[in-house]
Amino acid sequence: MGEADRLAITSGIPGIQLMETAGHAVKDAVLANYPQMRRAVILCGPGNNGGDGYIVARLLTETGIPVALFADRPPRPGSDAALAASLWQGPVLPLAELTLETGDAVIDALYGAGFKGTLQGAEAQAAAKVASSGLPVISVDLPSGVDGNSGQTAGPAFRADHTVTFFRKKPGHLIYPGRELCGLLHVVNIGIPERTLDGMATNLAENAPSLFCHLLPEISETAHKYARGSVGVFTGEATSTGAARLAAIAAQRAGAGAVTLIAPDDALGALSAHVTAAMIRTATSVTDLEPLLDGGKFSAFIIGPGFGRFRALKDFVLALLAPACSRPTILDADVFSAFAFEGNQLFAAVKRSSQPVILTPHAGEFARIFPDLSENPNLAKHEKARMAAERSGAVIVLKGADTVIAAPDGRAAINSNGVPGLATAGSGDVLAGFAGGLLAQGMPAFEAACAAVWCHGNAGGKLAFGFTAEDLAAQIST
Repeated sequence: MGEADRLAITSGIPGIQLMETAGHAVKDAVLANYPQMRRAVILCGPGNNGGDGYIVARLLTETGIPVALFADRPPRPGSDAALAASLWQGPVLPLAELTLETGDAVIDALYGAGFKGTLQGAEAQAAAKVASSGLPVISVDLPSGVDGNSGQTAGPAFRADHTVTFFRKKPGHLIYPGRELCGLLHVVNIGIPERTLDGMATNLAENAPSLFCHLLPEISETAHKYARGSVGVFTGEATSTGAARLAAIAAQRAGAGAVTLIAPDDALGALSAHVTAAMIRTATSVTDLEPLLDGGKFSAFIIGPGFGRFRALKDFVLALLAPACSRPTILDADVFSAFAFEGNQLFAAVKRSSQPVILTPHAGEFARIFPDLSENPNLAKHEKARMAAERSGAVIVLKGADTVIAAPDGRAAINSNGVPGLATAGSGDVLAGFAGGLLAQGMPAFEAACAAVWCHGNAGGKLAFGFTAEDLAAQIST
């Protein structure tokens, strides 16, 4: 936000004007949500966020709402925040004297998205008092104590019922725990021109259809099934075919014209009993792959879900990524166990491949092949995903409630439409299958991953609580 402010001011918009508009937006949110409050308790920090708070205090007073304003440090002399503070005619009480009463509404204007570190002293005590009071909280820009880049908290933090932010969402609004601490998020236009984005060096976005919808596959009237993409999905042994079957169904739902389950000999009976629309081929060893890779029958592969047999899995993956026979490939699930702490071997193979590769680890799987990134507390989730993508040469889908998609070229997107019900066995297999189906139809890897993650979340949002991966696979679509 600070960079957007700076560029807007450089373009000729006075900083105090932006601050006034922000203050009006917060005031409107307070009155709209808590019209019966007896008193507004406003906590102001020394920066621009505090400046917004002083303006909110003045505006609420003008509407007849009693205001109690608490602050420990004045804004920097000559700053826009100092000007805003000078327009407040009421008392400024120290945070240590904070008292809360029934009927109060708390406006948290201590720190915004630029916050780093930990709330300490009277600020930490204020956060604790507010939390124990149970009173409603409206945070300005971001709940104080939350890191705006990572969404993490290093100590006490405010939990808001509403958060009013400006211009664009920040990573801290989308990544947990910041996302949860924001409560209901309001994004308000305060007059920062859209052209300001042109001067901001960022390749980070919230995942949304605008990132990928223009690249979704289109079906020609004369298309045949193989023209719509053919996906090969590798399965595990007879007792472990379910994950691959879910992936196969999802690939079909993504629009792939043909899906083939590639299985060891002992799994044929189990697959034949369950599979209708997919074909079945056998491949027990790497030598069995040769006829499958000849002739270009397959346009994408998915390998890892329920595969087991880690030694064989490594051999299969390396064979699929060989330059002479590589296809767009999804590497999921057991792949990360097979290459645990041998990530460099996998990354070298990915970079030798002539086709795009998507890796889809959850946090535990990510730690197996990127242990140094996983353990680094100074990196935000989107930073970890970006560095992993650059290191591996693959598009990374770092799964979770706040899934991050990252490409080797630095682009990244944070997904925000997931639902708790997606935390169910087989959900990740459905995601891998859908992404593979889009890859098979020629969709670029980053956009295919973004589309798969968003459609996966959208499908989960349409289903009733307690849905299974089978329900999800049947529901998911573009």
